[in-house]
Amino acid sequence: MIRMSCIHHIFVTFMFLAWLAEGVNYVQDACTVTRYRDICVRTLASFSNTAKRSPSKWARAGVSVTIGEVKNVTQDLIALKKQGVMKGMDIITLSDCIECFEEAVDELYKSLNVLRNLSKSTFHIQMRDLNTWISAALTDEDTCLDGFEGIEGKQVELLRKWVLNASYVTSNALALVSKLASTGFES
Repeated sequence: MIRMSCIHHIFVTFMFLAWLAEGVNYVQDACTVTRYRDICVRTLASFSNTAKRSPSKWARAGVSVTIGEVKNVTQDLIALKKQGVMKGMDIITLSDCIECFEEAVDELYKSLNVLRNLSKSTFHIQMRDLNTWISAALTDEDTCLDGFEGIEGKQVELLRKWVLNASYVTSNALALVSKLASTGFES
């Protein structure tokens, strides 16, 4: 009886590990089109068993994760502004950066809405809109970074780290949307 229980436990463990490995393969396959693969795999691994091999689900997951990341950075930037550490032109630059990130959030939400309502008859127009909006979000993030060029300090370095990470996640989302556009509408 104990031996049968042990065999059953080993079998269940093996099946669970096989299931996990299959999910890892899905996310790794999906992330091959991205520039920042490690970040892609880390941020999208939880979607593996629902997205599987569906480009539209991976694109939607990528944009959803990006919205979360960009919203978090926006909140971090607002908190940084409230700390009052930055002064003069730096605070104006930070305010501009916050505005850029708020615009990026809006563009990403428009993108997610399109991905939730894909239509075979308007697919190419939808893909063009998605490319425009996600590219605009990436430009907004880059514009924020450009404003801090030549400015040093611990807070600015932290800000750069946040913004760069958000831009990597956004770039990955754009790559996943491009993959969807190249594979075509799926029912």
